[in-house]
Amino acid sequence: MNYTPAMNLLDRLPAPPGDTLFAGFTIATAFAAALVMSFDFVPILDHVNLAFHESGHVFFGIFGELMHWFGGTLGQFVFPLACTIYFVRQGKMLQAGGCAIWGFENLRYVAFYLGDARTQIIPLVGGGQHDWAYLLGRFGLLQQDQRIASFLTFVSWSGWVVVWGAVAWWWWLGRSQRADLQTAERRRQIIEAARERGAAQRERSAGRSREG
Repeated sequence: MNYTPAMNLLDRLPAPPGDTLFAGFTIATAFAAALVMSFDFVPILDHVNLAFHESGHVFFGIFGELMHWFGGTLGQFVFPLACTIYFVRQGKMLQAGGCAIWGFENLRYVAFYLGDARTQIIPLVGGGQHDWAYLLGRFGLLQQDQRIASFLTFVSWSGWVVVWGAVAWWWWLGRSQRADLQTAERRRQIIEAARERGAAQRERSAGRSREG
């Protein structure tokens, strides 16, 4: 079997998913994407993201006022990033891919919130000032809120595609490697069977010679 650089890379990765696991990952990703597209604020998932957001304000706030305002958004990415790294180190790449997609979903949630900076239609937890109205206003970007939000939304969905594409590439390389191994095994079996037939024919020929 001829090894390409891609195959050499595959040898250093955990075992690729089989067809069933890859199909399950694809279906789960498509279902999650459909769910996210159906809601501005996804039930349960964005409630979890919101809890991390509020925790981020508390934690990062100890580093100063500016970090307090950025901290909510940063807090949303701490756990998806930590979970992604953890599963990568454990060699559980499908789980890592799922957590990476969670991180990109968080980015879409940030875009939704950021795009509300001027209109401030979204009700705020506990009232108070809008994070992104303050931050964009401080940096003179308040009039660009919709443009920035659109860019972040594009990056978010692009991230989903990249993560799925990476998993698909990993699955396809594994599938190709398995096909090559199966082909090599069939070739070995054919050669072995031919050798056995040749040996049997030689034994029969030798037997007839002795009888003659």
